[in-house]
Amino acid sequence: MNFSSEGEMMPKKPPYTITEKAADYLAKIVETVTRLEFGTGFARDIRLHRENRVRTIYSSLAIEGNSLSLSEVTAVIDGKVVAGKQTEVKEVKNAYEAYDKIMTFDPYAIDDFLKAHKLMTEGLVKESGKFRSGDVGVFDGDRVVHIGARPQFVPALMEELFAWAGESELHPVLKSAILHYEIETIHPFEDGNGRMGRLWQTLVLATWNSIFAWIPMESILFQNRPQYYQAIEAARNANDSGVFIEFTLSALFDCIRLQEKHQVKHQDKHQVELSDPQRAVLHALDGKSLSRKEIFTAIGLSGDSRAFKRNIVPLMNAGLIERTLPDTPNSRLQKYRLTATGEALIDDWIR
Repeated sequence: MNFSSEGEMMPKKPPYTITEKAADYLAKIVETVTRLEFGTGFARDIRLHRENRVRTIYSSLAIEGNSLSLSEVTAVIDGKVVAGKQTEVKEVKNAYEAYDKIMTFDPYAIDDFLKAHKLMTEGLVKESGKFRSGDVGVFDGDRVVHIGARPQFVPALMEELFAWAGESELHPVLKSAILHYEIETIHPFEDGNGRMGRLWQTLVLATWNSIFAWIPMESILFQNRPQYYQAIEAARNANDSGVFIEFTLSALFDCIRLQEKHQVKHQDKHQVELSDPQRAVLHALDGKSLSRKEIFTAIGLSGDSRAFKRNIVPLMNAGLIERTLPDTPNSRLQKYRLTATGEALIDDWIR
């Protein structure tokens, strides 16, 4: 234990270095996730949330050697019968239940950590929901690449890790990567340590911003498995999680950026094709509210009913302009103005 200036005992800080590269990734992640949350429809896209959750489960299990395909994992989650190893089917069902309850867990509570492990491994390992009672090693073929902490030290090490994380003022994005690494290194369970490390990183992130519950970072880790393992091994050799923090933050940033690109493409597909007169209407309304007559005078067209239906109505339907008096559409005082979406579109044209 360390001691504060007031003499209070402080949990021991795990060894880590926040490099300039990691700090840069942190800034990019915060900026990009803010755009994703407030500048796109991602937060409300329930269908995409479900697809991403399936990708998360498929990828996290595939990292550990589960051979079910993405379509088979989807089928299992949909309650369909899949012709595969029953242990692998059980892994999918368990993982789905654990991720489904993710927002009910306290990321710094040992009891919740054990509950989550029980959900993840019930029916698959003997010591489900319990810290292991024996030694465990990580192998690459016949080569031992890592020996977990001795079992008698595991509870105290996990208590100290969670106590530090709960009190630390380090940014949650950085803290989540450190917890992921330390869980992998302590190896507190008989089996399921990798799955729990990834689940717990997602939990810490989602506790900071719930949008992370639907970000499938595991898919990037799966696509880059060799680099993932190399980052863990390099951090262990250095006795410092700095290189692992860099790697997982880069994976997280890549995943968020892919989600943002998907949203932009999706939104672009549904944008109305604007004619030259319609674009002129938007420019005419930039910074002001105009009557129907004033709009058509500004764009140099007659304002008959056909011109109104052709040039004004589509812009209202697309959510680019709105009436100033929506409850009395035929009022002689009626004017039209840009919506926030219309203003953003004008800003994009100007930039």
